[in-house]
Amino acid sequence: MIKKTLLFALLMLGSIAMVAQTTITGTVKDAKTGETLPGANIKISGKAVGTNTDFDGEFTLQTSDTPPFTIEISMLGYQTEKVEITKNKQKVDVSLTENETALDEIVVSASRTPERIMESPVTVERMDIRAIKNTSSPSFYDGLENLKGVDINTNSLTFKSVNTRGFATFANTRFMQLVDGMDNSSPALNFALGNLLGMSELDVKTVELLPGASSALYGANAFNGIMFMTSRNPFDDQGISVSLKTGLTSQDAAGDNEFYDFNIRMAYKFSEKFAAKATLSYLKGTEWFATDYRNTLNGQYVAGDRNSDRNYDGLNVYGDEVSTNIRGVAQSLEQLGLVPAGAAALVPSENISRTGYEERDLMNYNARSMKFGASLNYRPYGDDRLEVIWNSKFGVGNTIYQGLNRYNIRNFFMEQHKLEFRGKNFFVRGYLTNEDAGDSFDTRFAAININREWKDDNTWFGEYVGAYIGATLGGLTSDQAHALARQQAESGRFLPGTPEFQAAFDKVTNDPDLITGSKFQDNTKLYHVDANYNFQDMIDWAEFQVGASYRLYSLNSNGSIFTDYDGPIDYDEYGVYTQMQKKFLEDDRLKLTASLRYDKAQNFDGNFSPRVSLAYAAGEDKNQNFRASFQTGFRNPTTQDQYIGLNAGRAFLVGSAPDNLDRYTTPALTLSGAGATIAGTTSVTLTGRAAYENAFSASSVVQGAPTAANVELVKPEKVTAYEVGYRGIVGGNENRVTVDMSVYYNSYEDFISNNNVFVPFYGTVGDNSLSLAALANGDFTAFSTYTNSSADISSYGGSIGLNTRIFDGFNVGLNYTFAKFDFDQSTDPDFQAAFNTPEHKVKFQFGKTDLFENFGFNINVRWQDEYLWESTFHNAVIDSRTILDAQINYSIPKWKSIIKLGGANLTGQEYLSAPGVGAIGSQYYLSWTINN
Repeated sequence: MIKKTLLFALLMLGSIAMVAQTTITGTVKDAKTGETLPGANIKISGKAVGTNTDFDGEFTLQTSDTPPFTIEISMLGYQTEKVEITKNKQKVDVSLTENETALDEIVVSASRTPERIMESPVTVERMDIRAIKNTSSPSFYDGLENLKGVDINTNSLTFKSVNTRGFATFANTRFMQLVDGMDNSSPALNFALGNLLGMSELDVKTVELLPGASSALYGANAFNGIMFMTSRNPFDDQGISVSLKTGLTSQDAAGDNEFYDFNIRMAYKFSEKFAAKATLSYLKGTEWFATDYRNTLNGQYVAGDRNSDRNYDGLNVYGDEVSTNIRGVAQSLEQLGLVPAGAAALVPSENISRTGYEERDLMNYNARSMKFGASLNYRPYGDDRLEVIWNSKFGVGNTIYQGLNRYNIRNFFMEQHKLEFRGKNFFVRGYLTNEDAGDSFDTRFAAININREWKDDNTWFGEYVGAYIGATLGGLTSDQAHALARQQAESGRFLPGTPEFQAAFDKVTNDPDLITGSKFQDNTKLYHVDANYNFQDMIDWAEFQVGASYRLYSLNSNGSIFTDYDGPIDYDEYGVYTQMQKKFLEDDRLKLTASLRYDKAQNFDGNFSPRVSLAYAAGEDKNQNFRASFQTGFRNPTTQDQYIGLNAGRAFLVGSAPDNLDRYTTPALTLSGAGATIAGTTSVTLTGRAAYENAFSASSVVQGAPTAANVELVKPEKVTAYEVGYRGIVGGNENRVTVDMSVYYNSYEDFISNNNVFVPFYGTVGDNSLSLAALANGDFTAFSTYTNSSADISSYGGSIGLNTRIFDGFNVGLNYTFAKFDFDQSTDPDFQAAFNTPEHKVKFQFGKTDLFENFGFNINVRWQDEYLWESTFHNAVIDSRTILDAQINYSIPKWKSIIKLGGANLTGQEYLSAPGVGAIGSQYYLSWTINN
């Protein structure tokens, strides 16, 4: 399909020419410097007819229109100029005035209508083509981290998670990422896999990011923030652009490894009515190796290693989670007559773990991403009154995802197809997202079941105990007996690199049954329709908008993630909204914006989300903007919160949708010798309902005072958000400084969380009898439930950004972000807040685009203090760090090229973004971009 579409695009690009009657030529220059401006847009007003200036700032526009008509000359960062064309072969010389500051740039996301950043009623961060050219980061997506208030957590080389205002996670379901209006999230996972399957860098026009709740306009998932990536329209930007990037990633554990990143964009306007484009991206490299072998217990680091702790559980070692109390094993063997009577008394009551495999023996660290996109754009009237867009995107790649376990995402495939009708005042679009998990697998279960391929758990622990008893009776010390017992139990172990290990690995990673395998399957689909209409041409006293959306999930994991054993589970939600914007006072200095949205999800009551904001423009030139906003937001439980049914090794995960509780059943769970006597059976199975209705609080058991958990079913989470801010220009023309600052306060209700509980194999919690005996005998298992915290949780913070120019044109930027949250752990002992955000962050930028002719540079420095990272995988304090990125670039006008040499983390000091991920080293790159 991809090959056919690409061939079609290539044939179209060389097949049609436009017949013209009127020719206009001209030159576009910078009004201040007098230098010519390559890449400026020249367009006939109200029509799709246009062209661009070449590298000498010159243009030729041919059209079938006859004078008089008006042309518009525009360029990012400059004010648009209009020129009246009165005759054929008219020559036009235009000087464009640079915007005073970045605050003069136009954004759409804040209010779903074009407005200057200066006038936006909420905080907005923005990146455009110029910023992408100047970024010192290896990619535009990495460069987002230099924006004020933005955090990027690195899961792997190809999977970066964007977040704002706290509660970060790699599975960031609180933050929404839109690519040309399409939600780029995985339908099953409910979060975006970074830019693995997103947009080609050559096709990016703008990136806009709204920190904080945006539910009033964008629905339930825009809870922590939302990011909009908008691509270049083939009617406005034609030609063939190519980018070649190569370099090295350097890490102590992985060594120095080459990476390649290739992009091509082709766009052509065939007529005033029809245009098309195609993009292709390919990236290949090596992931950051994860080699943290420190010992862990209950999500914390503890002392010891495999030699000193017989129950060792290394962080990036898998398979050693399988552990049991060997006295219980001895008692069972004694009852079966397999060891001498009374021998169990020789065996200590001690937990012993199986020997695991290191992650590097299991994980494929080959990073790969291939993306193809194509769009066909049709304007039936030959202007922008109506445009019909068919857009298709395909992506396939390898990456690493860390959730409860570490997952090797291999040959993951996602496609999106959109049909959109767009006019000046409206849009209607519908799109489909489909995914295939490919050859992805869970590394923890891969290790567990490779171990079981050469020796099942009962045999391994039985041999261990038998050897221990024999050694003890032979006069060896306990330590000597343990060493001999492990040696005996390990006989026949498959060693990495051997054919036996590889055969077991291939078998296990292709088996979706987690009792014997580790593969996860997924073919989940998402269907989405939304529409918006702006009444600005019908109502003149205020601007009114209305809109609506509908979404249908079709969960289809064949029972490997969800409880969809008998076929796909369908789940839908919808929303409607309206917004009014009204300007008051002389010169429209005061702007009121009020929005209201109603959303309803299948399993929950509906929610209203209001937003009210005021923006006041002070100063003679209206360049002192004060703003304040109030809004509420909500977040629906994800599809996993409701319908997951998964054995994750350390716990069973069971979603809390009412129809999910009885659908999930655990595999057979083996009872202790004493438990078998009590229950009259050697094994039991549990339903998901037991986790919610017959369980002990995990924290209470650990503390030695078991109490009932009483877990309620999950419901939507709510936030009430307050924000005030200021944007403006301080100082005169020579010492002008732009200031952008804000402070916010968020109060949460029914915060969605996981509760860990212990379910006894027999008895009823609260009976003070059998259920307590189950705990004493080790006859219980852990479940992770999905519910809401009853605690009062709030977060607050602020940011300030300063930008200016010094020493005749050097750009200097400095911003600071503060973030903190309040939560009383005693009110909900089992709740894990997972704020996962540094309290203090400072970012600095220094550069010049024209240090001398055709040469520029940019330097970025980021510092953040230490912070606690909490997750179901592991908890740890992340050290403070200082990161230095830099680049130099050189333009070659006659080749229409830019060559860039740069690097990220140039100090070479490796750092972690979370416990368990690979340490992030340095990345060096050389790129050559041709824009034609």
